[in-house]
Amino acid sequence: MPNANASGPRVGVDTGGTFTDLVTDDGLVRKLPSTPADPSRAVVDSCRDLGPAVLAHGTTVATNALLERRLGRVALVTTTGFADVIEIARQARPSLYDPHVDRPAPLVPRDLRFEVAGRLDASGRELEPFDGVVPDVGAVDTVAVCLLHADLSSAHERAVADVLRSRGYDVVCSHEVSPEFREYERIVTTTADAALRRVCAPYLRGLSPLADDVLVMTSAGGLVPLDEAEVHPARLLLSGPAGGVRAAAAVAAACGFADAVAFDMGGTSTDVCLVHSGVPAPTTTRRVAGLPVRLPSLAIHTIGAGGGSIARLDPGGALVVGPESAGAEPGPACYGRGGRAPTVTDADVVLGRIPGTQELPGLGRLDVEAARRALDDAGVTADGVVAVVDAAMARAVRVVTVEQGVDPRDLALIAFGGAGPLHACAVADELGMRTVVVPARAGVFSALGILCAPEQRELVESWPTPASRDGLAAARASLVERATALLPGGQVDEWLDCRYVGQSHELTVPDVADFPAIHEQRNGYARPGVAIEIVALRARVTCAAPLAVTDLPEVRRAVARGPAVVAEADCTMWVPDGWTATPGPAGAWLVERP
Repeated sequence: MPNANASGPRVGVDTGGTFTDLVTDDGLVRKLPSTPADPSRAVVDSCRDLGPAVLAHGTTVATNALLERRLGRVALVTTTGFADVIEIARQARPSLYDPHVDRPAPLVPRDLRFEVAGRLDASGRELEPFDGVVPDVGAVDTVAVCLLHADLSSAHERAVADVLRSRGYDVVCSHEVSPEFREYERIVTTTADAALRRVCAPYLRGLSPLADDVLVMTSAGGLVPLDEAEVHPARLLLSGPAGGVRAAAAVAAACGFADAVAFDMGGTSTDVCLVHSGVPAPTTTRRVAGLPVRLPSLAIHTIGAGGGSIARLDPGGALVVGPESAGAEPGPACYGRGGRAPTVTDADVVLGRIPGTQELPGLGRLDVEAARRALDDAGVTADGVVAVVDAAMARAVRVVTVEQGVDPRDLALIAFGGAGPLHACAVADELGMRTVVVPARAGVFSALGILCAPEQRELVESWPTPASRDGLAAARASLVERATALLPGGQVDEWLDCRYVGQSHELTVPDVADFPAIHEQRNGYARPGVAIEIVALRARVTCAAPLAVTDLPEVRRAVARGPAVVAEADCTMWVPDGWTATPGPAGAWLVERP
């Protein structure tokens, strides 16, 4: 039953691969080892004795379920002739000419794909009616319905869903999840959403007793009610990292940096995202577990490089770090929980960047000798491990800057996560960045971002006649009205997906007039005189959050001149020789070099 203590705190909880972090609106911080076998246990333990009135939560449950293929049994119902689109995919794919590369298996096997009559044309007009006949799909957890051009007209999908629901099936339709053109991406997104329900719904329902109001972070950086998250769990695939990026943008602005890179190095992965003019970069499609998920999201680039990433020598004798991770159980060797594989954290401990006398939350004092043995037994050096992982993270930052036409030297690096402040200066040095910002509560920063995130909804609508703008103003006004109805009183922002005629991919821009300049920045050229097509309309409605990142009690910090190790309860910062950390706005450190 719901918590009766309506006067309890507002709490943000982020469940990561290694630690589960909690921050309250009065500044309380907790960090506990995650419990992979039962992810909700760490959430319950972190909230114990707090009696929160509001729990804002970010979770890796959806991501891990998709990566590990711990999914529900799903049937796919699609238009006649399109059952194999989910397997055919696209010609444009990595390693096109390598015959030995395996693509991810489709989420629905061939014997669970079914076809129905009915057909729409590319403008959404009916060519052939649906005849009301839906095959028997057998014993499945969920049915995904994805019909040709349903992004333009949902009538056939709704009719098919009505038949299936009358038989007692749980149904997910593509027009409910991802009403955008491109059949392959829409089918994958819909089947992923359907397959995740069996795993995510019980987990999310189990959080309900913890607070009067439970909100869940989406990949787009906003909070939604628990019941909405349960219905469409594919929206949660970047749930936790999105919170950290939002908070990073706020702290960057408070420190005078409108343009920055959020750099979140945790125990299992590193997440980076460009912040431009105070706004995290958005995207419309993310690849998760090798599959394209077409949903509004922050443009977060993730690599398998974290404190728990395992170091080894490959068959050619080269040092490799990650993507395999020691995780929370057993964790790095220095945790003293039975781990024997050398990790980045073990290397940092051996190098003295994490003091051997330091006690990590829930783990006690670190075992320096165990860390040294693990490195020696694997034949790797601490310096080598750190150099390799730093290089990998610098490459990740280049992906969200240089590859997007942005010079990283003009940006600040906002470093957070349990390991981010340990490695940020080396990454910044590699890229010519002169300033690293280490926020207050950096080790639990994603939980803080989730705590302070607004409620938010996103809408997208395919534009059926790309070359024509007749009726565009009315369509945009209608989309804004629908968005406002979802969150009355919220602020609505609008965008268009545009491309030059003849192009096969589009850019999301505020308006058609902005497209040439953004295209030139991203691709290095514009095409004056070439017509611009519109392929989709977008809207986002946001309600102001009740709490800002800078509202929490200030954390006091002192000047640190490198080389120096600065240990805090939730993270450790390494200031290399030549760098100086000085207290800045919002309790952040500004770590700079001449």
